[in-house]
Amino acid sequence: MIISERTYKFLKGLAIAVVLAPVFWLAYEGFVPDRQPGDMATIAGDRAFADGEYERALREYREALRQVPDSRQALLGKAGTHVQMERYDEALAAYERFIERYPDFAGAYANRGIALDRMGRYEDALLDYDRALTLDPSVADGPGWLTRFLHMGPEGQPTVAERADYIRQQLALPEDERQLYDPEQDRAQRVYTQRTD
Repeated sequence: MIISERTYKFLKGLAIAVVLAPVFWLAYEGFVPDRQPGDMATIAGDRAFADGEYERALREYREALRQVPDSRQALLGKAGTHVQMERYDEALAAYERFIERYPDFAGAYANRGIALDRMGRYEDALLDYDRALTLDPSVADGPGWLTRFLHMGPEGQPTVAERADYIRQQLALPEDERQLYDPEQDRAQRVYTQRTD
């Protein structure tokens, strides 16, 4: 079998990348600071959450919080997991706990707004969306390109700013003309994720 020059160069580059990737990974791991208590459980929770394995994510976040009760990332992860599991009262309680400790983190307000939105508490959701956008205007940008690519498909989802504008427009209409609830689209909206560190 004869291989073209182009194919040969591609295979050679691929072989080099396969050999060097573990070396770079080990070097990277050597520069990463030591893990703190709860970090491994939080990372495992984040991975389970990203994979849609919410029961496992919840177990991991609870373990992280057992080790470090005020872990910002674990608190936020636990609350977001409750939203995805449609356990909205538990999500609101978790967001309240987070906001009590970290009142200036915009992502918590954006996500509590999503929970309130899904509960049909649109005015309250709008207040939280607006608070998130005031604290951090970049929340309006929505999820990063990688999250959109991996989890949302080509259309993506409405951003917090777009949803706030939509709710504002609908609330301005007479009550019998409002269309605030779309179960399929509402379930597709992912909670806002951002590292809290």
